[in-house]
Amino acid sequence: MSVELEEPNLERAKGARKVDMKRTDNTQRRSQEPLPERVPFAVIPTGETPSIEGWAQRAVWTDRMLRALLNKTVKGGRWHSLIDKVYSELNLYTAARHVCGKKGAAGIDHQTTEEFDRHLIVETRRLSEQIRGDTYQAQAVRRVWIPKPGNATSQRPLGIPTVRDRVVQKALVNVIEPILDHTFHDRSFGFRHGRSCHDALRLVEDQLRDGYVYVVDADLKGYFDSIPQDKLLQQVRESISDHRVLKLIEHFLNQRVMEELREWTADAGVPQGAVLSPVLSNVYLNPLDHLMAEDGFMMVRYADDFVILCRSEFEADVALQTVREWVEAAGLTLHPTKTKIVDSRVNSFQFLGYSFRGEQIHPRSDSLNKLKHTIRQKTPRKSGVPLEFTIASLNSTLRGWFGYFRHARWPVFKATDAMVRRRLRRILQKRHRKNPRRLPATTRWPNAYFTDLGLFSLREAHFRFAQSPRGPD
Repeated sequence: MSVELEEPNLERAKGARKVDMKRTDNTQRRSQEPLPERVPFAVIPTGETPSIEGWAQRAVWTDRMLRALLNKTVKGGRWHSLIDKVYSELNLYTAARHVCGKKGAAGIDHQTTEEFDRHLIVETRRLSEQIRGDTYQAQAVRRVWIPKPGNATSQRPLGIPTVRDRVVQKALVNVIEPILDHTFHDRSFGFRHGRSCHDALRLVEDQLRDGYVYVVDADLKGYFDSIPQDKLLQQVRESISDHRVLKLIEHFLNQRVMEELREWTADAGVPQGAVLSPVLSNVYLNPLDHLMAEDGFMMVRYADDFVILCRSEFEADVALQTVREWVEAAGLTLHPTKTKIVDSRVNSFQFLGYSFRGEQIHPRSDSLNKLKHTIRQKTPRKSGVPLEFTIASLNSTLRGWFGYFRHARWPVFKATDAMVRRRLRRILQKRHRKNPRRLPATTRWPNAYFTDLGLFSLREAHFRFAQSPRGPD
């Protein structure tokens, strides 16, 4: 690039620097205001958890059925004659619209959601006839490997059923989920309507402040792949007695798995990625939720991730021993090194992506490292992508990350902002090598330069969030 083309950029940098100085003054004035270092989870009200009546699929659940469920007037406490609700064309049609709307990947038959949607009526009628006539056969699940959340180097298996199988599973979930969810404990938050990770984190934070500082930090080793299927089905039978529905659930548990040229049938576990798996995984740990509550322990669970908060180390020892005995009887395994008792005033423990230690709450290191890895991938020094496109891509990542970790301490946002701008300046330095005035990169492209290009600032988002706890603009 010629010097003549470089000079206007320098003039713009001067103007941007003046604007940046004004913004710095504003930031300094803001820093004098009594803003919290972090926004507590409790600042955002929990809201009323929606009742089953509010989310039960009306293509299946009538008012009469819901009254029987909520008032516990079902004869013998178990539900009969449900298979006709599963193969109802209206239920299958509703399930198909839900599955196609998610636009997931194709299974081993290579049928896409778009292809299924083009023949929606014909496909759902065929499925209805097959289930009614007991001729429906699920196909093998295509297994792929994806990065573990918060860990860019480790991977976990994910099963991708065919679109047809996902539709049938969703129709089955529409029928059985209200029955099973009605038995779940209030401190179970994973995969449930109207409950989120932040709700679970809010409860943990509240208990820590109330003096429950000894934490049983438990980790179930390979939970989804190790659930004993016979015991799981026995628990489902406690609420559902329709043998055809039970047979259909067992059929999905016994689906073949295909990975490249290998094919096998798992003898334990629920397939990760299956529509049916979340509710079944909650079913199996539900007795543990109730046991711990009956014994007076404060256990907070999200899927297979749970902590038990206690007032004393002795209480934590008893809680851990109770968990060990239940887990062994249930055919599961606690991770020998990751399961421990933590005095949260001295040492940290991790839960749902956050790290807790005393009054300090941070994103756990794996979560922060994954964000930094993504930022590096999107900002290679030799990138030929227009800067505006790079910033748009970064904004998508940063907004999503802030949406979850907005309750962390503000220094992490300031440091991450600096990293992003540093990476962008490296790209600009590579493109604009000629620098007649030998200006440093921070002068040529001050912070305001990136702000004017629309770069999302985590620190500014935190400032707005701290002033208006319902979230940034």
